[in-house]
Amino acid sequence: MRDGEAFRRLPPPLLLLLLLAAGVARGQQTTAPPVVPDALNNLTRDVADYISHRFSFCVADPTEDWNEAFNYTSDLGFVHNCLAETGGDLGGRLCTPDEVKFYFSSLYDRKGEKNLFLKTNINCNRSSWVQGCEPGWACSVGSGPNPQGNIPPRTANCQPCCEGFFCPRGLTCMLPCPLGSYCPRATVNTTTGLCDPYKYQITPNTTGCGGADTWADFGSTEEMFCPAGYYCPTPTKKEPCSEGHYCRLGSTTQDKCIIKGSCKEKTENENIVILGGCLVGMLFVFLLIIYNCSGQFLTIREKRKARSRENAIQLARQQLKAHEGWKAAKRLARKHVNDMQSHLSRTFSRRRSFRQHLDSENSGHRLQEAPLFMNQELSDSAAFSAHQSTGEISEVTPSVVVDVSDDGEIVAGKDRSAPKGKHRSTHTQIFKYAYGEIEKEKVRQQENKNLTFTGVLSMVSEQQKEITRPLLKVEFKDLTLSLGKKKLLRSINGELRPGRVTAVMGPSGAGKTTFLNAVTGKVAGYKVSGSVLVNGRHDNIRSYKKIIGFVPQDDVVHGNLTVEENLWFSAKCRLSATTAHRHKVLTVERVIDSLDLQGVRSSLVGTVEKRGISGGQRKRVNVGIEMVMEPSLLILDEPTSGLDSSSSQLLLRALRHEALEGVNVCAVVHQPSYTLYNMFDDLILLAKGGLIVYNGPVKSVEDYFSTLGITVPERVNPPDHYIDILEGIVKPESGINAKHFPLHWMLYNGYEVPNDMKDDLKAIGEQRPHLGSSPSAGSTPHCLPHVRNAFAEERDRIEHHLSKPKDLSSRRTPGVIRQYKYYLGRVTKQRLREARLLAVDFLILGLAGICLGTIAKLSDPNFGMPGYIYTIIAVSLLCKIAALRSFSLERLQYLRERESGMSSLAYFLARDTIDHFSTIVKPIVYLSMFYYFNNPRSTITDNYIILLALVYCVTGIGYTFAICFNPGSAQLCSALIPVVLTLLSTQNNTPAILNRLCYPKWALEGFIIVNAKRYPGVWLITRCGLLFRSRFDIHHYMLCILVLFMYGLFFRIVAFVALILVKKR
Repeated sequence: MRDGEAFRRLPPPLLLLLLLAAGVARGQQTTAPPVVPDALNNLTRDVADYISHRFSFCVADPTEDWNEAFNYTSDLGFVHNCLAETGGDLGGRLCTPDEVKFYFSSLYDRKGEKNLFLKTNINCNRSSWVQGCEPGWACSVGSGPNPQGNIPPRTANCQPCCEGFFCPRGLTCMLPCPLGSYCPRATVNTTTGLCDPYKYQITPNTTGCGGADTWADFGSTEEMFCPAGYYCPTPTKKEPCSEGHYCRLGSTTQDKCIIKGSCKEKTENENIVILGGCLVGMLFVFLLIIYNCSGQFLTIREKRKARSRENAIQLARQQLKAHEGWKAAKRLARKHVNDMQSHLSRTFSRRRSFRQHLDSENSGHRLQEAPLFMNQELSDSAAFSAHQSTGEISEVTPSVVVDVSDDGEIVAGKDRSAPKGKHRSTHTQIFKYAYGEIEKEKVRQQENKNLTFTGVLSMVSEQQKEITRPLLKVEFKDLTLSLGKKKLLRSINGELRPGRVTAVMGPSGAGKTTFLNAVTGKVAGYKVSGSVLVNGRHDNIRSYKKIIGFVPQDDVVHGNLTVEENLWFSAKCRLSATTAHRHKVLTVERVIDSLDLQGVRSSLVGTVEKRGISGGQRKRVNVGIEMVMEPSLLILDEPTSGLDSSSSQLLLRALRHEALEGVNVCAVVHQPSYTLYNMFDDLILLAKGGLIVYNGPVKSVEDYFSTLGITVPERVNPPDHYIDILEGIVKPESGINAKHFPLHWMLYNGYEVPNDMKDDLKAIGEQRPHLGSSPSAGSTPHCLPHVRNAFAEERDRIEHHLSKPKDLSSRRTPGVIRQYKYYLGRVTKQRLREARLLAVDFLILGLAGICLGTIAKLSDPNFGMPGYIYTIIAVSLLCKIAALRSFSLERLQYLRERESGMSSLAYFLARDTIDHFSTIVKPIVYLSMFYYFNNPRSTITDNYIILLALVYCVTGIGYTFAICFNPGSAQLCSALIPVVLTLLSTQNNTPAILNRLCYPKWALEGFIIVNAKRYPGVWLITRCGLLFRSRFDIHHYMLCILVLFMYGLFFRIVAFVALILVKKR
């Protein structure tokens, strides 16, 4: 009973060997000597079924593993020799199952620790120690009864252990040596007195050395393993490796070298470093070709588009010139007709009555001819204009017709239209349409400069019919914004109207940027009171974010994209999905032309490290990103800061052109020039404390302040003078305190005075300023001081008749899939232009592979575990740090795009998809160095699959760090986490639950499993012992791969959720 309990406490590797030996003994004792080979072939079948259930953690395939260890059918010479030496008594000398149980229960304690001596038994004890009890000796089983019922008496005919078998000390039986071992008869070393190669001494009880004494793991029985440089087809044969082959430790066959000349006789391992170098060279050449070809592709594409644009500009200008020629010829023709009419009148004046009748008929004929010319003129002036009914555009040349389909495709034909359904689009034709429209707009603007007031109203009515953008009128009533106890804005009343350009001015700290954020709804974390109305309704203005453009104060643009690429990406993602391609081209080209970016359209914007376009051009690109999406409300935070006077005027002209399209433009400006100041329609002047001093037309501001006794001195810019007064630099002539200006404005408009300003009200008295024409309470003072305001006035009149203004639902931007496509193209260009960083990542990985492969040379006893541990740490650290760049460097750009309504999912998936290229290539780069310098037994394919899963896992973790932490903390976590988790996963005292949560555990287990499968035969006990101590299972290979990929997917989900929820400051 006690032996049974001890048997159950045995470590699994020992039980594995116990059952194996028991099966061998049983098979050979129950079979007659002549059929011993059949018994050796069949004994594994009895053991395999039980082993596959009980010891599956270290046996991948019981039949295959047992055949690799004990299938002697290829050469049974040592068995026949043993039969001859023992006189046919081989079966009587093999250990029984009870003896094997006793041997291992005595050799190992409950914890698996090895003892120096076996326990006593019936054959070997203090009173009886026969010759067979010595190491390397065995005896035959006796014929007497078994007194204990366990171990049979075995004291007769003791002799040395046969070659190919081992005989443990303290037992008198034999066990077969596994394949891959070398178990010859021991010889006496006359110098040391030991029995080589087994290192046990000759005792007085024996007449000489016996055979092998034990078989266990490599650390305990290294001398039994077939030495490196040799191969052992049977436990009794040792052959040197021939030239062109190599033989590892414990080999049963010799393996061919890939490069035969590198392997001489008795080569222990093949040197394949040169193969790794060749593989790395091929890889870098391949990547170099891709990067160069990709760069050339982008360059060629840009050159082709540039040629198309140049051709289109020339054609558009030629067409415009021809159009002007047609108009001049028609004017001359009309003049000639009129001259002829006068000449004929003078010639036939004597027959007045008859000639009057004749002149009336000629006049009627001429009136019929005039519309003919007028129709011809209209036909020519309609060039590049698409008719909604036919979708055709007529060019100047009468024989050429350009057909523009609904999807933006254009077809040029001669004398006839293209067949329906067969359209062909070229860059030149699309650009021709765009530049034709731009040139026509320039001509119209030139012609409209001298229009009368009636002409302006007529022009307004015509352009109103062409406006397709939703009109947004923003009103704010008693708007107050607080942060804690501090009020940033106080009692703000007013409105921003479509079709007008409003300037927001004030001294530093007046809350200008805060006011813009409050108007656009970016007030998270603030206490807001009052209301912001959109088109007179209490809608949340954030629901209109797809048609609201916000230009931040900082130039948040992509430095590794060109000017045109930045604008085009914004247009494709933010314009309506139904917008034709030709209209997108027209929009982008119009913005590039209006902002004077033609000369740098193909230049990289640049970053801090890499010089790009100038600061003023970068500022204009920052504005153009919002203009190309055709906003209804355009908010700009200091767009003219850092620009010279000419650049500022250029920008304001572009904004005024947007206002003509019905856009509500509001901009914070600092110290504008007098010319720039007069280009604004309205002015909002803020005082310190977030109070309004003035809100109304620019032309009326001086009239208002004159009622307060404040006049602008000569040669002084009005806004500078007012701001100096509000700052306290200049004292007003009327003696009014600067802090009372907001109160005067409230009294002037009839606004309610806040309670905390009642004392100031008493100080100034209740007298209100008087103007010749005081506006009604609650309204903003407004008049029509200039003809240019007629357009806005007419628009306001028509807007009141609109039944319902358009809201967010009126613009359907591209869906997630289309935006994913656009993001994919953008990230691809960025990665190609950042190829140097990627090359540095690959170079560092390759150097790490060389260093670790050289330092952590493969050690067969531990299956190369130290090298794999270093691999997990190095690859995790390097790949995590590289993954940080995917999101940490563009967080400001992402926040801007997210606020504008772009898809976060498309953004995340696109960057992750492009990073898959690095995920696939990095394991190849590392293994091409590490594998060929370390040269493990597992295949490079198995190692690549595990390393691929590891890189995918740590890349997802890197995403999470990059999004959740600031760059410094993310880098620190990326460096420490791999080291800490790897140490935890390799400690035996780590709790099992915590061990399973560490991703290095699964990567290390996968590496060890694929390597352990390459250690059969004599390595079986070593394999089981290592897997048992490490708590690994040889069947968990696919589980390890799955867990690593699931970890990567899980952390990507966490990163995406954090991308949406976490807003880093």
